[in-house]
Order: sequence, then C-alpha cells, then structure tokens
Amino acid sequence: MFVKPANWNAMSRAERRAARMNSWVDAKDKRFATPEAAANYRRRAQRLDDLISLKKPDRVPCLPWVAGFIATYAGITPHDVMYDYEKLKAAYWKYVEDFQPEYNIFSGSFNPGPVFDRLDYKVYSWPGHGVAKDRPFQTVEKEFMEVADYDDFINDPEAYYLRTYMPRAFGALAPLGMLPPVYATMELPFVPAFFVPLGLPEMQQAFQAMLDAGKEALRWATAMAEIDAPLFEVRGMPALPGGFTKAPFDILGDTLRSTMGIMMDKFRRPNKVLAAVERITPTAIRMGVQVATVADSPFVFIPMHKGADGYLSDKDFKTFYWPSFKATLLGLVDEGLIPYNFVEGSYNERLDVITDPDIPPGSIYWTFDKTNLKEVKKRFAGWAAFGAGLPAPLMYTGTPAQVEAWIRDAIDTLAQDGGVAIGTGVVLDHATPENIRAMFETTDRCGNYGSTAAHV
Repeated sequence: MFVKPANWNAMSRAERRAARMNSWVDAKDKRFATPEAAANYRRRAQRLDDLISLKKPDRVPCLPWVAGFIATYAGITPHDVMYDYEKLKAAYWKYVEDFQPEYNIFSGSFNPGPVFDRLDYKVYSWPGHGVAKDRPFQTVEKEFMEVADYDDFINDPEAYYLRTYMPRAFGALAPLGMLPPVYATMELPFVPAFFVPLGLPEMQQAFQAMLDAGKEALRWATAMAEIDAPLFEVRGMPALPGGFTKAPFDILGDTLRSTMGIMMDKFRRPNKVLAAVERITPTAIRMGVQVATVADSPFVFIPMHKGADGYLSDKDFKTFYWPSFKATLLGLVDEGLIPYNFVEGSYNERLDVITDPDIPPGSIYWTFDKTNLKEVKKRFAGWAAFGAGLPAPLMYTGTPAQVEAWIRDAIDTLAQDGGVAIGTGVVLDHATPENIRAMFETTDRCGNYGSTAAHV
C-alpha cells in the first residue's frame, strides 16, 4: 500500500506523481527471490515511467491485454477459469512460460463465477450462465436505473446505488432496499430502529449471501495472489493496472441506464444527464485513487465505451462526455496518478478534443483500437504517450508475417522518439498462438532503441 508523505497536501502534482511512481519502481519494501528478479522488475517499471514521461526508454514496451486466449491456448474454456482456480493458475502459467511477457496485465476476464451465482447477478451473462461455456462474458442491456430515478441518483448516488440499484442488479440482495439512512444512528433513541430491518429473515439471507460471496471472493483472490506473487518475486514482472474507474458518462450509461436509455436521455432529459455525470465525478475520482493507493501503483485503468465515434455526435461528446471525464482525469492527475485510458472503438473524431491543453504533458497514457495512429502521433507528440493497438482481426485471422510487418511499421513510423508502446486494440479472446508469439518476439527484436535491430 502506498503511504502518503506527511507533507502530501503541500506537494505539487509533479511531486505527488514522483512519490507514487518512485514507490512503485523502487519496490523497496517488496521481496524478490533473486537480485536478477529485482533488477528485471525495476528496469521494466522504469521503462513505463520513461514511456509516460515522454522520455526515450530502453526499448518499446509490449503491453497486450490477453484474456480468453489464455484459456483456449491451455485447452480449457472460459468457464473453467471462472470456476476452477487451479485450472486458472495452470493456464496463466502456461501462457507466461510459453510467451515470456514482461508485464503481468490483469484483463478482468477471469473473475469468480461462484460469486456471481451466489449473488444472482443480473447485469451480465457469463460462461455457463447465459452464454455457452466457451464464450466470454456479455453485458445485459437493461435499464436497471429507471427514468424516474434520476433525482434520487443525483441527490445521493451511493445511497441510490445501495438501496435501489443493487436490489435490482443482484437478486439475492433485494432486501437491501429496506435499509434506513445510516444517519439514523446518530441519536441513542433511534439506534434500535435502524437495526430492526437487519433482524428480519429476508435481510439476514441477503447478508448471508454477501458473506458467502465474500468467502468465495477471498478464495479467488488467494488463487490470484498465488499467480501474481511468483511472477513478481521470481520473474520481476510489474503488475498492471493498479486502480480502476470509469468515465462518469459510462458509469451512467453502461450498466445503469443502458446504451439505449442514455442515448434517448440526452435528447429527452439532457439537464438530468448533465447533473448526474457531474454528481458522480467525485466518486469516479475517489474510486480510482482508493484502489491504486492500496495497490501501490500509479496507474488507474479506465475502459472507455460510449464516447467512441458513432455513439455521440461531436457536439454531444463535448457536452455530455468530455467535461466530466476531463474533470475525472485531472482529479486523478492531481493525486499523482496516471490514467490508463483504454480507448475502445474509433476516436478519429475526438482527437482534437482530448488533446486538451489543460491536461499536463506526460501525465496520461492512452491505448487505441481503431483510431488512425499516425493522426494520434501528430497530436500526441510532446503531449501524451500512447499504445499502438494491434487490430483484433489481424491477431486471429492474419499471419505471423503480417503481425510482424504491422509492428515493424508502427515502431518505425510512431515510436522512434519514444512515447509509444505496442499493445492490443481490444482484450484478446481470440488469437492464434503463432500471432501472439510474433507480437512478443517482433517487439522484442525491433523495439530496442539501443541497437539497429528496428531497421534490419
């Protein structure tokens, strides 16, 4: 866990960033199996510090997001890795042993199925529960937040989430709607009345479901630690990301109002949408700060969804999406953190907006999917680092020679002065082993700034 210095409130953005990054890179309180592992870790972590800071690192980092491929490559299904943690560990270790990645990147795809079963989670379908066992999880498009709920959400988002949204989203937690405001406990005569609902059988069943889910989540977290610890201690692999949050418009639109709901709302009740995303912005910042601080990592992962070209007009992006997202980014930067923006879809129409002069140079990392990378380079040079995302179809249907050619071109045309990593445009569920190997080996061979390998 990152411990803030005593003078934290007096520190500048740059000083806070340096404190968090130095703690992560140095890893002074962490244990390594060998001096070589420690050296590997610090070299790789320093590479990302240099990348984000727009310096020229020792080499081009390879930062792919790989998920379902890890299961299928091991001969098992996504259902197996969600329900059998020993199979998950074996599959992940096979991936690491065979492809030798330098960074341990958690995609979020290998979550514990029994937790969702016990809570009767309704917002997603997952392997063996709504989709086939060999398919990845899928979002259920449903308005779990109703139109009439806007005022309650705006007045108190967290109370609304606990007492209204969670009872709808988790079948086992329906009784949470009976919980009174916690402020009822501030006076002695009112304390017993607060606890009366907790004595009801249905409420106790809801809490039992949470306890059961908590025990299972702890089993899963222990299994994940048994994967991560050797990767860190023995192989010196930095873990990414540290924290997690979302753009306020995506918080509202993804799993509360749904895609259809939020797109209609911006026409029918625009002021409610604006008030809601503004209200949720401090929570988005706080969520990213809290998790990254516990992880002692400066990186906050942000998957970006409904701001992509085709979802919103340029005017609507500037009105509904960007202002609260910009405030979230600046809030994280103010806390010394590095937003790790995973830009899904195309952002060709957004580049002039997101290269906002209010965002300090060298403070944010963006990784792109279908955006024109040469246009990104023109605008981002001297402003922000970015990841060149290999197209998902290429990784599945292309050849190793085509993957190699794509990476060599990206390194030659985008990465020669630093500030660029090779990554994936999406989280890979489908790819061929030969193309995964070509991705790592080509980046390793051609991305060394200290040699002429990139031009041979």
